[in-house]
Amino acid sequence: MISLLDQGLYTLFVLLAFALVISLTFHEFGHALIAKRFGDDTAEKAGRLTLNPVAHIDIVGFLMVVFVGFGYAKPVPTNPRNYSRPSAEIWVAAAGPLMNLTLAMVTWNLYLLMAGLEVAFFKSEATLMFFLILARVNLLLMVFNLLPVAPLDGHYIAPYLLPESMRETFKRFNTQYGPMLLLALVLSSLFGFPVFSWVLGVGDTLLGLISFF
Repeated sequence: MISLLDQGLYTLFVLLAFALVISLTFHEFGHALIAKRFGDDTAEKAGRLTLNPVAHIDIVGFLMVVFVGFGYAKPVPTNPRNYSRPSAEIWVAAAGPLMNLTLAMVTWNLYLLMAGLEVAFFKSEATLMFFLILARVNLLLMVFNLLPVAPLDGHYIAPYLLPESMRETFKRFNTQYGPMLLLALVLSSLFGFPVFSWVLGVGDTLLGLISFF
């Protein structure tokens, strides 16, 4: 991302940074909101049930995105013992990616509708660039976070898609080795293995599927 500044693409850099802040904020808010709905107010007490980016953005994690292309937001604190039902874990985990999907779908189709109606603001190249970046970033976050590797959201969801006899084994393996596998994926992408290109490709395919106007 920092390479955009070296290339003089200052507007693109600002739009991408803004889109990332919005997308990460909605992602973490989604986790906090659904945890609250299932009886756990841990995130709310920690000030995370908000759309204020300051509550969610981790400065170091964001700077990592800028300089190395991969980073993180502050994880939303939860206490599964407070959940009102056993299935809450999967819904809380899925809430972040689903929030990203919803944000991408709503904002991108808003742009397509307004541009189709020839509303002046939506006819500029800068507006198209921002809404396209916002949609792609959200779909990228959704797909990446659904990978079944700890500590990503997908590692909470994946056990429920496996036979019951395999769930605990998968959880133990992911708890022990998941962070190392994730680090290996990130490092391999830095050395040319197309991990993020694949994730972005899946996101771009989804963008076509959620375009209704």
